[in-house]
Amino acid sequence: MFKDISWTELLELQAGRTIVPIDVRSPGEFENATIPGSLNIPLFDDRERAEVGTLYTQVGVEAAKERGLEIVSAKLPSLIKEFARIKEDKLVFCWRGGMRSRTTATLLSLMDIYTYRLTGGYRAYRQWVVRQLETMTFRPEAVVLQGHTGTGKTHILRALKQDGYPVIDLEGMAGHRGSIFGAVGLKPRNQKMFDALLVRDLMAYQHSPYVLLEAESRRIGKVTVPPLIYDKRSRGFVVRIELPVEARVRQILKEYAPTEHAEACCQAFQRIRSKIHTPIAAEIDACLKAERYEPAVEMLLTHYYDPLYRHSSEQWDAGEHRTFVVRAKSVDEACREIRSLLDERMPGN
Repeated sequence: MFKDISWTELLELQAGRTIVPIDVRSPGEFENATIPGSLNIPLFDDRERAEVGTLYTQVGVEAAKERGLEIVSAKLPSLIKEFARIKEDKLVFCWRGGMRSRTTATLLSLMDIYTYRLTGGYRAYRQWVVRQLETMTFRPEAVVLQGHTGTGKTHILRALKQDGYPVIDLEGMAGHRGSIFGAVGLKPRNQKMFDALLVRDLMAYQHSPYVLLEAESRRIGKVTVPPLIYDKRSRGFVVRIELPVEARVRQILKEYAPTEHAEACCQAFQRIRSKIHTPIAAEIDACLKAERYEPAVEMLLTHYYDPLYRHSSEQWDAGEHRTFVVRAKSVDEACREIRSLLDERMPGN
């Protein structure tokens, strides 16, 4: 048999052992948003889900059930094999903890494959995430990386996270770099998935003395940073990174890989072209079309992004912030200095 458990009961179980959440919804539903760390073993693919749903609304429940049974019967051997390959404890869920997850759990139990089933499904999990972002108190101090475009803030955060430092990578969660060119080469996430990833990290770092994050705006691509984090960031300890322009240009070329995304870069530039002095804008456009990216990036920094940064930093400096300035010749050098700063000055290291 299978056992129904709530999301909070699942969290308690996960604290003691590995449990693999398995989303049995269609690939399209899974792609839109799911529980972080889940596998997708769909009972119906997107076309089959649409067919069964149409029967449900236009013909009736029994017709939908009969067609669903036909579809599942044909793929049952392969479904059982997929679940059997997962040796860890398993939890299945669908949208509301309804027919798809119940059917899956029942079939697995008949084959002596034990599983948990999430009460309320993904919808209950999503409601829990929203409540957490509205009500939880996040205690760690924020260490906020600030600096001009191209100073490698995201690169540094990810390097530090790999070394075990407590990092909340907001851009990574959003699938966006937060600028006009921010989606180049990336797949932006929606608010639901961003929130889920954020809550996962907030819970993981709840007992850390501090967390590292970037000085992002309220919006990153398609998502909005919740007040819980934005307010924490506005009161944080600031590490301001200063690099020479040539180092910033190199970092941007490395990160954005414009030779691989030439058309996307040109399209993004058209969205800000009118905000740049006309002769300079024409020169940047010509460089992008000729794939002369180094001068194009330098002009974008000098004539667009740096003035924007000066304006935003003036607003930031109007408040009271503890600030440490890191002046370096390269992103890697800045990363080493920040690591030393954290080890020397921050509690818990």
